[in-house]
Formats: sequence, structure tokens, C-alpha cells
Amino acid sequence: MYDTILVPIDGSDGANRATEHGLELAERFDATLYSIFVVDTRLYGEPGLSSTELVIDEIEDTGHGYLKTLIERAENEGIEVETRSCHGVPHRQIIEYADEVDADAIVMGFQGKTHSEGNIGSVVERVLRDASRPVFAV
Repeated sequence: MYDTILVPIDGSDGANRATEHGLELAERFDATLYSIFVVDTRLYGEPGLSSTELVIDEIEDTGHGYLKTLIERAENEGIEVETRSCHGVPHRQIIEYADEVDADAIVMGFQGKTHSEGNIGSVVERVLRDASRPVFAV
């Protein structure tokens, strides 16, 4: 049923819950787990100015840490995993990556790092609206 599952991560509680669900699905269906971390260029722009570059470097390092933790966990559970870190508009990058890997499902946190409790996150809302594949918001 599911051969490829995509879990976008940002370090939020919602993304952590989505990671748990993604790992469970990947294990249950013997699926490959894909994960993506996106540096939102709408917030920080592209690297160029020294202070912007420092902020982006720090965000990238944090994202690589999230991805590394996921890789280690998946490999320990015998789950094949591939990851990507990139710059761009998060919902667009997520949908493009889902299309590229032909994800059977996208599993996302209901809220990301920048949203208040009780409100659906804008990234998951856009992915739910624009993706051409099933999206689970957990």
C-alpha cells in the first residue's frame, strides 16, 4: 500500500509526532522513508549578507542534526531512509520532493514551529491543499 513515505521535519512537536507515525508506517509496510528539512527563504532570504549567512548556517546545522537523528533511528529500526536539506518555500519544496520520490503519502505535523496552539500550520495547510497525493496531518 505504501512504498514511499515523506516526512517533512522542522524540529517542532508536530514534526516529531509525524516522524513517529512515518516510522511506524515505514516499518509496517516495509517502505522507504524520505525526509526533508527546508530553510524558508521567505524569512531569511538567500545567503549573501554576512549576518543572514550566519543565521542560515545555524538553521542548516540544526536541520542537519534533525535529519541525522532520523537517519540513525530509521537505520536502527531497519528502515531504509533518504533525506534532503534545501532552501526555498517550504510547501513548494515538500510537494516537489514528494513528486520527485513519488511518495505514496506525506505525513506532517499539524503545526510547525511558528504557529500558535490550536491553529493549523500554514505549511501543512498549503500541502494539504496543493499536493496530489494523500497527506496525513498528525
